[in-house]
Amino acid sequence: MLFLGLLAAMSAPFASGQGVPSPRGPFATTWDEAYARMTPFDGKRVPGADPSTLNGKVVCGYQGWFLAPGDGSGAGWVHYGNGVFEPGNATVDLWPDMTEAGPDERYPTDFKLADGSPATVFSSYNAKTVDRHFKWMADYGIDGAFLQRFATELKSPGGYDHLNAILDNVRRGANAHGRTWSVMYDLSGLQQGEIDSVVIEDWKRLVDRMEITKDPSYQKQNGKPVVTIWGVGFDENRAYTLDECAKLIDFLKHDPKYGGNCVMLGLPYGWREQVRDSVKDPKLHDVIRMADIVSPWATTRYNSIESFHNDLPIYQQPDLAWCTENKLDYMPVIFPGFRWKNLEATRGRPNHSNEIDRMKGQFFKAQGDALVASGVKMLYVAMFDEIDEGTAIFKCANNAPEGFGTFDGMPADTYLRLAGEFSAELKKQK
Repeated sequence: MLFLGLLAAMSAPFASGQGVPSPRGPFATTWDEAYARMTPFDGKRVPGADPSTLNGKVVCGYQGWFLAPGDGSGAGWVHYGNGVFEPGNATVDLWPDMTEAGPDERYPTDFKLADGSPATVFSSYNAKTVDRHFKWMADYGIDGAFLQRFATELKSPGGYDHLNAILDNVRRGANAHGRTWSVMYDLSGLQQGEIDSVVIEDWKRLVDRMEITKDPSYQKQNGKPVVTIWGVGFDENRAYTLDECAKLIDFLKHDPKYGGNCVMLGLPYGWREQVRDSVKDPKLHDVIRMADIVSPWATTRYNSIESFHNDLPIYQQPDLAWCTENKLDYMPVIFPGFRWKNLEATRGRPNHSNEIDRMKGQFFKAQGDALVASGVKMLYVAMFDEIDEGTAIFKCANNAPEGFGTFDGMPADTYLRLAGEFSAELKKQK
């Protein structure tokens, strides 16, 4: 599969500007205020990607967690730096390409681009920017997004309102551009007992107050709304248990009012043999069989084309066979590369970048091509907008400030184009 980029997008000027506050206002400070802002989608859907099935689709993880001073949230710098964002204090490793952003989307920083011009960034709180992200998905044939819903942030009114604001932006962008979306709960950081008190109660509110499963763009599989539970079975001394995960799956599938969903599990890479990053527990496979879709986390589990091809007959291909035998769908993860040099520097480890070379797109292409050829029906791309760990596929700047990674001179749309090509190939086999 060949891909051509738009070289003009690399050389276009980066205008400065002043991003505007969101009309939504600052994050809620009380639970009553946060709940009052939860309303159903009231717009119309533009035809596009078929929301009735995941088969034949490439879906990207969407973080939506970047905030900036002046965006109206009142939160300041979030996920750009540790409270401040300035030279010597950054937690992102790629710089977003702001070429297409209007002045009302550009939030100023103390950084300079490589040509000396002011470097600006976006905020996920700005609906106009999120809308553009979904336009890019449509432009390049990417089918939709798994919206990350970080369970630990659901425990305070401000955090809860933040996630709901991003959900609002995402569902409007998806509907406006004919893309799909669904909720992916990240359980990381939850304590024992909080799956019940935090996640289950949140799902009830999403169904009752925001009516998300009635959204015309909400992703379904086999006629059922897709809900992903990410973080099941990892060998990381997580406080919540497999029994709690099983209860959540049962609730999402069988509750008389809030059930009837298709459940995808985000699992460790070594889940099937219970090796490497997986817990060693006979319950794990029983829990997995309760679900509908298996999606093992592959990011950083291999670090070159050679190591990926070595893994393919050991992990992905037998995983697919196991899922087929157990009547589960299989959605493997692919990623374009990795870099967290800046993030690690803020943790006192300046020489620990753990960088995985993108090889100008060849690393990403090798994964997608091989998995499509192996007969998978769907792919999960990690991630659309993850510039913290350098896995983003959206448009990033080659003219980045000093100390940031780039796309090595490749066009800013290189990875969007590749992801769209994977989707087109999957649809030929659907």
